[in-house]
Amino acid sequence: MDAEKWKDTILAKSREYVEIGVSVASDLTEKGRTQARILSNQAKISKAQRQLGALVYSLAKGNEENQPLVDKYIDMIDSIEQENRQLKAKLTPAEATEVENAAVDAEADLADVMADPVQEEPEASSAGAPAGTDADAAGKKYCPQCGAEVAPDALFCTKCGAQL
Repeated sequence: MDAEKWKDTILAKSREYVEIGVSVASDLTEKGRTQARILSNQAKISKAQRQLGALVYSLAKGNEENQPLVDKYIDMIDSIEQENRQLKAKLTPAEATEVENAAVDAEADLADVMADPVQEEPEASSAGAPAGTDADAAGKKYCPQCGAEVAPDALFCTKCGAQL
């Protein structure tokens, strides 16, 4: 083999290995994004489920019904779960299990935080928010449609169903 052929062979193999390295790095990046998206969606699902539970509780306690609002939450949760199923289908079984374990760990951490809430000083309550505002100075949040007080992280108003 002469020097020129040897040089061409080495350059060809070098290009091949660089392309393989780029491909592997790209695959790892995409899998990382997919896993991060699944975990983010899982957090959204947990939040929506907590809000749905709080909504159902407050409706039942107030002897009220707002099935369209409950259905909005259920539909939103279902759509996020469907997206997660599609994302998990792109992963290997081992990667999907790894993401599931990370989601369970995150849920356990959240449960620990929820079980030991920080005690805050009670604040003076206001009768309602001024028109056109969705929060007052005390940090409370109000529905822009009906003015009802809503949870700071609520997605929908529990009284009128407006999306916040």
